[in-house]
Amino acid sequence: MSTTTATLEKTLGIPPHVKPEQVFEFDIYADPRITDDVQGSYAAALRGAPDIFWTPANGGHWMVQRGDLITEIVKDYEIFSAREMQIPRVPDPPYMIPLSVDPPANLPYRAALMPKFSPREVAKLEPHMREIATKLIDEVVAKGECDFIREISSRFPVSIFMELMGLPLEKLREFRIIADNYFNARSNEDLARLGGQIMGIFSDLMEIRAREPRDDLVTSLMNTEVDGRALTRDEILAMCLVLFLGGMDTVTNVSGFTFQRLAEEPAVQARMAADPTLIPRAVEEGIRLHGVICTPRVVVQDTDKHGVSFRTGDMVLNILSQVGRDNRANDHADAFDIDRENKVHLTFSTGPHLCLGHILARAEIRILTEEWFKRIPSFRAKPGARHGFRIGTVHALEALPLEWDVSA
Repeated sequence: MSTTTATLEKTLGIPPHVKPEQVFEFDIYADPRITDDVQGSYAAALRGAPDIFWTPANGGHWMVQRGDLITEIVKDYEIFSAREMQIPRVPDPPYMIPLSVDPPANLPYRAALMPKFSPREVAKLEPHMREIATKLIDEVVAKGECDFIREISSRFPVSIFMELMGLPLEKLREFRIIADNYFNARSNEDLARLGGQIMGIFSDLMEIRAREPRDDLVTSLMNTEVDGRALTRDEILAMCLVLFLGGMDTVTNVSGFTFQRLAEEPAVQARMAADPTLIPRAVEEGIRLHGVICTPRVVVQDTDKHGVSFRTGDMVLNILSQVGRDNRANDHADAFDIDRENKVHLTFSTGPHLCLGHILARAEIRILTEEWFKRIPSFRAKPGARHGFRIGTVHALEALPLEWDVSA
């Protein structure tokens, strides 16, 4: 920007430690440049922005869009803490274990959760996951159309998650709405109300499991020790909060965006249908292209890095969802290329806060895709239908009307 620092401070509320050339206006919740092609339009909108820039929207915060810089920041917990993850800042930020706990304190909690998300446990779930995917797809295949989000991708991974946690499946739609409302919340009051609602769900479930233990994650947490002691009730609820938000939303969103793109790629569909061994590669390409998470950090120690003056209290949004779209990391980054050898992305983050459920998430998307292509080898987006989307710290697709030809 050519305006002076004083003018910027006066007109936009830019703090004095931010240089004029580092300012790029972008609203992470409602930027008008974002379209139904969320990740593609996001990348286009940020193409002229610095790798690290300050936006005055939503209280003012930094945004980081380059993969190596994001990796450095999310690993540097002594300067960039995960203890606040809300933009704009709120007086009493949500406390989610282990997501908003910095190392090394988060490690025992991660260790307590990891066994349920290990490759062995995920492999044991695979036959049941195929049963669920088959059932849901068979419900729509003869109709020749469906809303993929409502009828498939919101039900399949969420059903698996709810069974894993021990939640009643008849509450699926209700719980999905709660999760969506949480991600749309901005005020401390709304976050507290919705967070309390979620923890109330698990508080009730804990009371039931105390009387009727089952082979589910809530029962497991109630019988888990950390550092030689039992987890407290509040710790379990804080763990359940982050599991709920991730389990109710993330895989639904990644698979939805991936199928939105596949609907525009008939040649890729034909190859996947003819050779199902290509599906895992296609799934990983979809994951690269369609990250949905942007992870905030709060600066807890003044530091100068990469020409930027980070000051205590600054919020920093790491745009994990855009790393796969960076042409410096991936050649022809916007292309859906199932033959791509190296797929660079941070869709599941990295370092001490690598997503615990990434093995399960990949398996869910792969299994859903394999079972879909067995029954619906060719499909397309319904012409003229609105998709709609949510952006922010977690991107989501609201609807995906698809259609296909039904065999006689």
